[in-house]
Amino acid sequence: MLTVFLGLSGALAYGAADFLGGVASRRVSPVVVTAGVAVVGLILILAGTLVVDGVWSPEAWFWGALSGISGAAAIGLLYACLAMGPMSILSPTTAFLSALLPVSWGLGTGGVTSPWLFPAIGLALVAVILVGIVPDPRAIRPTVKGLAMAVASGLLIGLFYVFIDQTPADSGLTPLVANRLSQTVVLFLVIGVLLIRRAGHTSRPPLFGHKGNRRSVVWLVVGSGLLDASANIAVITGLRLGELAVVSVLTALYPAGTILLAAAVLRERVTRVQLTGLGLALIASAMLAT
Repeated sequence: MLTVFLGLSGALAYGAADFLGGVASRRVSPVVVTAGVAVVGLILILAGTLVVDGVWSPEAWFWGALSGISGAAAIGLLYACLAMGPMSILSPTTAFLSALLPVSWGLGTGGVTSPWLFPAIGLALVAVILVGIVPDPRAIRPTVKGLAMAVASGLLIGLFYVFIDQTPADSGLTPLVANRLSQTVVLFLVIGVLLIRRAGHTSRPPLFGHKGNRRSVVWLVVGSGLLDASANIAVITGLRLGELAVVSVLTALYPAGTILLAAAVLRERVTRVQLTGLGLALIASAMLAT
């Protein structure tokens, strides 16, 4: 039961973090937002190591760093596609693929014991199809570029789960420290390259957005970073107690939070068909948790 609670808690935190990150990425570059989220998360996770014991082993650092690199690319793509919109379609697409890869890995390595695995995956496939249907002509449709970015993001998030699951059970939050450090280094290197390439090109939009938007963006990034790091802590704890497939599918429910916030704040239309798809996804996740 605790694994289910941690997975669902992670899903809610991820969904809220992605919404805030997606909104911030409409005002400044998604790379800058992702870097800010990584730094804020690193501070929270370092504070967590003061109360959570963990062995700082080479294996924990290696797999944690790999998860950070894949996570940096995944979150950057996710925030970019959410900024393009619509969140109510792109977020569920990313979520399903983020669960499909870890489930496949768990099946291939013998790490899946749930008798509901195949029925749940079949139900989840139907759910994704329904969530992606936009029968209302007034609803916003995603671009091909946005969908491609969502697919890539989902697969990279799936790799994050697989890499984190390889970390030693006694490593505590050490893999997440390595995760955030590698993310921070990679993202700041990317920002540096982008600044050099943009030097002298005044026609390109500013990497850090317009001055009037920066204060609000800072608070969005701080909120997203705290929520994302909290979700990571919930996920790694859940993986210590349960199966990779179960935890990854439960956390894949994060679009529910993103969709509801997008509907409430941005007034994005969510159709009944999409809501039905989300309901089926919830049932599929509950089946895997039994």
